[in-house]
Amino acid sequence: MNKFKTAGYLNGIVASISYGTNPLFALPMFSRGFGVNSVLFYRYIFAVIIYGLYLKFIKKISFKISTKECLSLFIYGIIFSLSSIFLFLAFQYMDSGLACTILFAYPIIVALISKIFFNERLPKTIILALIITIIGITLLYEKVTDTVSIKGIIYVFLSALSYAIYLVGIKYSKTIKHLKPDKLTFYIMFFGLSVYVWNLRFCTLLQPLNSIYVFGCALALAIFPTIISLETISYAIKFIGPTKTAILGALEPLTAIFVGTLIFKEVLTQRIIIGITLVILGVIISIAGNNKNNK
Repeated sequence: MNKFKTAGYLNGIVASISYGTNPLFALPMFSRGFGVNSVLFYRYIFAVIIYGLYLKFIKKISFKISTKECLSLFIYGIIFSLSSIFLFLAFQYMDSGLACTILFAYPIIVALISKIFFNERLPKTIILALIITIIGITLLYEKVTDTVSIKGIIYVFLSALSYAIYLVGIKYSKTIKHLKPDKLTFYIMFFGLSVYVWNLRFCTLLQPLNSIYVFGCALALAIFPTIISLETISYAIKFIGPTKTAILGALEPLTAIFVGTLIFKEVLTQRIIIGITLVILGVIISIAGNNKNNK
């Protein structure tokens, strides 16, 4: 495996784990009465400010983009934000861990979109990895509530679809595929912010941050599942492609399991351990299969 593919896999792993921390910081804000759009507005506005300052004064990059690039970035920023909204709405109707588990349908959607529209080859190892990881994800949850909201399922599916379109789109878009990941990440967040500004009626409905704890949660949302996740996933897509990046997304619901076990003292059962093992096995198979195909 060359250094670029190694970097791609490492970035994909970091992206998935960091994105899986969404419930850890969002749910406390919801429990204190914050609406989805207010939570996501603070997530994105803090991310844009922090990351923008970092790029300007530390990395000293140019923010200049062409009109065509601006239009494409605006579209994909909207798509990414829609994925965030649908996922956070799903948290209102079902357990967040279950929502993150169902969200894992997106690698299948990514693979299908890549195959249908871009004729990307699907090696048998990739298909096997998908099957094993899906089985593993299914085993992670021993109990499902008697009534799982149809709205919740629809919202999670729409989130998965939006995210899949985003992953494939930034890989194959001729207009923006040449952009460096850091600039791409900044503009995805910047244009994505417009969704929440619009939904909040130009911030007239924005709920104020009323405590240090809530402010800390909003700041953490901006850093971990936003800045870190977006930048690392951009590098992952660039180096190993959207399908393999999506498979590494299996680590996202695993993060929710570990957070629940370590922080909220949830029980780690034998069934969950088997599920975790299968998911990790699926990821290893996808990486090993890629190495074999490249020889």
